[in-house]
Amino acid sequence: MQGLKGDSRLVSATSNAEILYIDCADIPGTDCYCDDEAVEAIRRRIAEAGVTDASGIHFFDNGNYHYMSKIWTDMVQEPFSLVVFDHHPDMQEPRFGNILSCGGWVKKVLEENKFIDNVVIIGVVDHLVDEIRAELSQAGDANILDKVTFIKESELCEIAAPTSFSRTPTSFSRMRESLRFPTESGMTEGRIYISIDKDALSTDYAATNWDQGSLDVATLKEIIDDLAAGHKILGIDICGERARDFAGDEYHTVQEADTLNSELNRELAEFLTSLASSPT
Repeated sequence: MQGLKGDSRLVSATSNAEILYIDCADIPGTDCYCDDEAVEAIRRRIAEAGVTDASGIHFFDNGNYHYMSKIWTDMVQEPFSLVVFDHHPDMQEPRFGNILSCGGWVKKVLEENKFIDNVVIIGVVDHLVDEIRAELSQAGDANILDKVTFIKESELCEIAAPTSFSRTPTSFSRMRESLRFPTESGMTEGRIYISIDKDALSTDYAATNWDQGSLDVATLKEIIDDLAAGHKILGIDICGERARDFAGDEYHTVQEADTLNSELNRELAEFLTSLASSPT
């Protein structure tokens, strides 16, 4: 596993339960926006820690640092698809310059990573999908959406027990089709990179620093399990801790939020590690 955790430490652990912490708390220019100097400093820290690729499970702090998925996927050196669980599309233009941001990192991956085949974003609140489509169209970037499949929050809400998402016809058939690519022998499953912002989950399962969706953990795990059955997973990111100045809200006290997040992180780590160690 590898990632940015709590006090801006990079947390890394492999499938044999090795855990690596890389402290990045002293690097300026990283909150929400990550300037070029900070990007290079983070890359140096990762390299100095002996990490040479993007494999593993990466934990990194709250949603303000979701742009770390751009830095990790920059290390992928083979064609891949990106699967993102997020309550927001993360495809906005930065407010200034061409700086990497938590709200626009997916668009930067599509623009800059020569190995990216396509992107699936799962759990986005419906109106933001419409807004980003209009925004990109107005900016003349509508063509970038040719590589993007949105599974809206309302589509996830259609999945209700005992109906499995795998039997939900429209939205997830689109997801599966977008993650297949042609070869000389026909369509085949490919390589995927998974990035999870816990704000896609309801407040019953996580306490984050952004508005949250309605996804439940069982469905999240079922979707990932389905993906793992037919794809090579190159790496997995997890972010979405509470805000550092969180003082409690209508859902959780500080202690309840920390307990909830810790339990979820442990559950996801154990689940994802078991996937990595299972035969394909």
